[in-house]
Amino acid sequence: MRQVFYLPGFDPRPPETYWGLFRRESRITAERRGIGITVGEPVRSGDEISLDWDVTSDVDGAVTRLRYSLLRWDDIVRARFPRSNMRRLAEVPALWWRLWRSGYLRAFRREARRFHRVILGIHLIYLVLVVLSLALAAGLVAIVWPAGWPGLATAAVVPPLAYAILSLVMRVTRGRPLYVAHLVDDTAFTHDHASGRELAMRERLAPWAERIRAAEGVASEIVVIGHSSSSFLALEVLDRILAQDPDFGSRGTPVTLVTIGSVIPWITLDPRAERTRNALARIGGETRIGWLDVRASWDWLSIHLRDPVSASGLPAPPPGRFAVLRVSIEDLIEPAIVARRRWNLFRMHFQLLMSSRKPGAFDYAAFVAGPEPVHAAVARIAAPATKT
Repeated sequence: MRQVFYLPGFDPRPPETYWGLFRRESRITAERRGIGITVGEPVRSGDEISLDWDVTSDVDGAVTRLRYSLLRWDDIVRARFPRSNMRRLAEVPALWWRLWRSGYLRAFRREARRFHRVILGIHLIYLVLVVLSLALAAGLVAIVWPAGWPGLATAAVVPPLAYAILSLVMRVTRGRPLYVAHLVDDTAFTHDHASGRELAMRERLAPWAERIRAAEGVASEIVVIGHSSSSFLALEVLDRILAQDPDFGSRGTPVTLVTIGSVIPWITLDPRAERTRNALARIGGETRIGWLDVRASWDWLSIHLRDPVSASGLPAPPPGRFAVLRVSIEDLIEPAIVARRRWNLFRMHFQLLMSSRKPGAFDYAAFVAGPEPVHAAVARIAAPATKT
């Protein structure tokens, strides 16, 4: 049985949301491709760190079975998102000052042009909301405050009123339509994780690493999939395993890392991210573990200009280390739908986890549950690049 270990991004939604997405898209894939895909009911593990379900596919009589295990860290996300505006107002300026002084912003802009614009733009929008809240509060005070009161007393009312207005706006909208609060808090998590201030996630990865390690020799193959922020968390969990067991992946059970919507340089360019950079250096040079990087130039919430090792300022990886699959958005959805969704950044960010409209295009459910072993598919994708 194939064992898939999926790590979701910075998302406060319950893990059953991902099971529902996988089941829905598997049905669409099955209808479009004329194959059978059965998705079992989800079960939360006893230790509460995973949601697991079984998947069976039947393609012209070739039956494939897999166990799909999803790492739960929605509780860790909910503890950080949404943060109070008081924390944002105190911590965001300090973070950006640190990143600017370290030279991070310059390197980040170079390696992640559009993603850099998104992150910078979102924080500027938050700043605008703060300024507008102050202006509105000042205007309201000027209208309703009794004449003749001392100016200092009037000024003292404005900040708490502005804070209340800002809190109301963020609570009602949750930062939509651009998900301002989400991306501001996600940025804080990423750099807190880089600097070691965030400990809960690293504690969660320890038992997850043991779960993956225990699958060797039991599963027919091991596939570790990191989407979005979990592209770097998947690196770290594999690095943990190799630090304890250097022979992992060389005893007959193929191990493959798949990164989708990767944002690895987002964290590894931070000078304080030594632990994550070390993990990237180890996995980037470990040819016994296959690595497929699924890239989409239309995904503004990913970093896809070049391999993450070089983009992170580390020595170039061995030739042919990465299998790279570039996916066209028109392969997944119709052009008319693309036009409607283009600026829905989160919807587009999740598109690679959904069914494709073209039979020969990358399709997530068909890729993980199809008859071709994932490690064989990755080797096949890598072959043309190796020849050139």
